[in-house]
Order: sequence, then structure tokens, then C-alpha cells
Amino acid sequence: MDKVSGHKSAVQYLYPPVEPFDRRMMDVGDGHSIYVEQSGKPDGLPVIVLHGGPGGGSSPAMRRYFDPAIYRIILFDQRGCGRSTPHASVEANTTWHLVADIERIRETFGIAHWIVFGGSWGATLALIHAQTHPERVLHLVLRGVFTMTEAELTWFYGGGAGAFWPETWSRFCAPIPQQERGDMIAAYHKRLFSGQLDEEISFAKSWSAWENALATVHSTGVGGDSPADYARAFARLENHYFTHRGFLDHDGQILARMGEIAHIPGTIVQGRFDMICPPATAHRIAEVWPKCDLRMIPVAGHALSEPGISADLVSVMKKLATRF
Repeated sequence: MDKVSGHKSAVQYLYPPVEPFDRRMMDVGDGHSIYVEQSGKPDGLPVIVLHGGPGGGSSPAMRRYFDPAIYRIILFDQRGCGRSTPHASVEANTTWHLVADIERIRETFGIAHWIVFGGSWGATLALIHAQTHPERVLHLVLRGVFTMTEAELTWFYGGGAGAFWPETWSRFCAPIPQQERGDMIAAYHKRLFSGQLDEEISFAKSWSAWENALATVHSTGVGGDSPADYARAFARLENHYFTHRGFLDHDGQILARMGEIAHIPGTIVQGRFDMICPPATAHRIAEVWPKCDLRMIPVAGHALSEPGISADLVSVMKKLATRF
């Protein structure tokens, strides 16, 4: 494992910016159109990038983990976020809709097999996609693993992470009446879906600030002020998915189904001090995944942009380029 100081800039490890050769809005039914782009080598090794959240959206920086002379890089904005429409909509927006959208992208582009690259919620979706369509996945590259369990949600929204960041947790709780703080997901849900735009934006910014504040290992505990449109989509979609526990059949479903993808090789790049998705989840997944290489990054939190995480992911993708 490469050991990289968290004080170095992540940018130095990434490939230079590259522009897409294909951008499109794809009609996926149910009134939704999703933004999809391709960059890099048109006939190259395909990799699909699954962004976090739910509701985070893709960004140009996500193209830069892959050598554009080798990879055919596919990014898309999941339903309701980024450039996809309708914005911030939770109608016909479940995990299974997203899995179907991923398959639609693959079929539309005529791809038989691909590498699936995802972090945080993107790692959740990558695992579920692989468990649903194992024949389509060459390799899974995951970062900051999250499996949508009750324990993980309780950690982040029930005071676990708040025990390490009490002042930040206090700010997150402050807008909620004391009697409702026993279920912060439900309390925020009531306000994020109130139908009053000003109220939804205010609570969306508070929801987003709590997560953003804990993303990096060198955080000061202040999450910043996200743009209103971004915050509203991010918060509403996350809360919607968390309220419904990812639309999974039972708690612990992803871990229970790991045997179905035991034959698929994978790499997990995990920050040792990830406060949003603690390393215990990645470790549990790796224990039951024979072909998994778990790489703990010693001075790193959760964010894709953490220097140690960026460096290791670029290294992983360089090595994979020689295997397929």
C-alpha cells in the first residue's frame, strides 16, 4: 500500500482534465431523463463511475482517476440530481430504478463488461449492481464503503459520529425540536418535504453541512454553505433513500449476498479515519469476499479528494489497465 501524506495536494496524483467526446440526456422512463457522458478512449477499457450521496451528482474531477488513453470513462448523474431531470425529485427514484438505469446505459453503449468504480453511496450501488448483474462486472473498485445498514445510519444520524464532533453535531441538531431528536432522519424528512421551498432549502443546507464537515481527515468541523439547488437535491435524495433503508429487502442484505459475487475481483480503498463510513464496514465486506484487496489509507477520511485516497485509486486503475 502506498503511504501518502494527507497534507499533499490530491491534484498532483490525477490525470490532466479531459473533455467528454459524448454528452447526452437519456430518457429512462417514469418522467426521468439522466445526464450521461463518455470521455477518454472511445474503444477503450470501459469503466462506469457511480457518484455518492444519493444525490451528489458527478463532476469533471471524477474523470481524472483514469488514463484517458486507455479507459472509456462513463459518468452519469443519478435520478433527481446533477444535470438529470426532474431536479430533486424522489418519484420513481429507488435503488432498483438506478440499477435499471445502469443497465440501460450499458446496453445503449453496447458494452458487454465493465469495471465499476464507486465511493460511499456509489460503493453501495456498485455492490448491488454487481449482485444483480454479476456477469457484467470485470472488477469492482470501491472507496469509503457503505452498505445501508441500520447500524451505519445510527452511527451517522444517531450520535455516533457526533461523539467525536459534538459542536458540529450540536449545529445539526439545533434546528430540530428536542422531542424529535430521537430520529433525526425522520425529523429532517418532515422539513425537507414540507412543500415550503424556503424551509426545504434551509434544512437541506443544514443536512449537507453536517456530512460535508466530516468528509476530510483535516476537517475543522465546519461544512460550508452549499448552493441551494445542490443542497436541496442532495439532502432530499439522501433522506429519501435513508428513510426507506435503501429499498433493500432486509437489514444487512448486501453483506448477506456477497457470496453471489465471490468470483468477482475487487479493490477497496478505505480511509482509516473515515467518520462518515467507518472502516469496520469495509473490513466486514473484505472478510467474506475472497478476491478483495482491502487497502487502508492511514491518514485519510472519507472524501474522494483525500490525497492518500486519490493516489491509491489512480495506482489501482493503472494496474487494472494492464490486466484486461
